[in-house]
Amino acid sequence: MIKLENVTKRYENHAVLENFSLEIPEGEFVTIIGSSGCGKTTLLKLVNGLLAPDEGKIYVDNQDISLLDQNRLRRHIGYVIQSIGLFPHMSIFENIAYVPRLLKTPKTEISERVEELISMVDLEKEILRKYPDELSGGQKQRIGIARALAARPGIMLMDEPFGAVDEITRKVLQEEIIKIQKQLGITILFVTHDIREALRLGHRVLVMDKGRIEQFDRPDIIRDFPVNDFVRNLVSSSV
Repeated sequence: MIKLENVTKRYENHAVLENFSLEIPEGEFVTIIGSSGCGKTTLLKLVNGLLAPDEGKIYVDNQDISLLDQNRLRRHIGYVIQSIGLFPHMSIFENIAYVPRLLKTPKTEISERVEELISMVDLEKEILRKYPDELSGGQKQRIGIARALAARPGIMLMDEPFGAVDEITRKVLQEEIIKIQKQLGITILFVTHDIREALRLGHRVLVMDKGRIEQFDRPDIIRDFPVNDFVRNLVSSSV
C-alpha cells in the first residue's frame, strides 16, 4: 500500500505538489498522466525517497518512509526510467545482479533469479554475456525492467519507460508489463505522456494538472465520464 497524506513539495517558491493526498492499494497498476511539470516525476521520487516532502507524510506498507533507511527503502522499490541507466561497463548479467549483490544474496540464488527474469522479459539467456551498447533500445528497456525486478520489489515505479522506443516495440513492451504485473501482483506506478497507453495499462488512471489530482478512476470512467474540460480534452486526443 502507498499513501500520501497532505503532501506538499516545493522547488524554491513554486509548489509542484500542494496538499496532495493519494492512496494506492497493494497490487494495483496505476498509470499517471498530465500536463508537463504537473508533478508526475516528483510524485515517483517522493515515493522512492529521492525527494522529501516539505509538508505531509508518505507511507509504504503502513510505514512512514521518513523513518526508514532510505537506501534500504530504494533497494526494495523497482525504478525504471526512459533512459534506462544500465551500467555500460557491466555485462547484462552483472547489471541485473547488481542490487541482489548489494543485498548479499547467495550467488546460486542470484544466478537462478537472473535466468528467471531473462525468461520473464522474453529474452534469450545468451544475451547475459553481452554489454548494453550491443543491445537494441527495446532489449535495453527489457533489461531495465528485469533489473528493477531483481530484488523482488513489491512496488515498481516507471517513469516514461517506453517513450524512447518505436511504436511496434512499445506495444510489445506494454504486453510484457501487463503480463509481468499479473504474474507477480506487484504495485506499479507508471508515468506516461500517452493517454492511450495510460488507458490501456492502468487498473486506474491518475490525471494530474498543476500539482493537483483532476480525476482518479478506472479507464472506462475516465474515458466515458471525464470530470472537467482538462480531462475531456486529454481523452479526446486518444480518439
